[in-house]
Amino acid sequence: MLNVLLFLLAKQKKKQSLEEMAIQIQNGDEQLLNIVLEDYKPFIKKTVSSVCKRFIYESDDEFSIGLIAFHDAILKYNDQRGSSVISFSEVIIKRRVIDYIRKNGKFQDVSFDMSLFEDGEDSSGLTIDQIVSVEEFGKQEEARKRREEILYFQEQLVQYKLSFHDLVEQSPKHEDARLNAIDIAKKVVSSQELLDYLIEKRRLPIKKLEKQVNVTRKTIERNRKYIIAISLILIGDYVYLRDYLKGRLEI
Repeated sequence: MLNVLLFLLAKQKKKQSLEEMAIQIQNGDEQLLNIVLEDYKPFIKKTVSSVCKRFIYESDDEFSIGLIAFHDAILKYNDQRGSSVISFSEVIIKRRVIDYIRKNGKFQDVSFDMSLFEDGEDSSGLTIDQIVSVEEFGKQEEARKRREEILYFQEQLVQYKLSFHDLVEQSPKHEDARLNAIDIAKKVVSSQELLDYLIEKRRLPIKKLEKQVNVTRKTIERNRKYIIAISLILIGDYVYLRDYLKGRLEI
């Protein structure tokens, strides 16, 4: 009888699996979510640390990125795919931290695939479906961010009475002309006086520019819209647009 009672007591105290808790959280259990986030902080630190190659403190930005990624992984977890929450969240956390590091220029040669799968320890427990799913999620996130950036840029162009159609129609046709226009844009953003004029007046300071560049006023006016657009990219937080013009925007 005593053995039966002990068995029942042990069974009642048996902890739920993380997979079971993830389902409860997805069904709206906010209290359980907070408990899980707190309990799995050591796992998050370890995972983030494996990417950063250093000890991670809770005050570090990378830890915050990892915590948010773990939270998202719990909400996106699908028990029909056959992978565990831990293995799924590990990939999500590493992907997010790598993206953060890349965008902040802490190191540029990191590879998502190599960082995650270059040794057996990191790749253990991961299924092909899971890897494909996470990579697809990453592509979708990047596409979403690109769309948001383009929409924001489009809104900014409207303030200068410009549109993407204008840029397509009036962009310099020849490479040397484009490079000259980009050089003029660099001159604008490197001069506080010229930049202030552009931002305040919403137009190019052509008279002042004419004195500082080795091109004619007619050339500046012909490429005016393109120069303004490049100037806005240079001073804005346009990760993808700047990447598109990589190699030409060294300032």
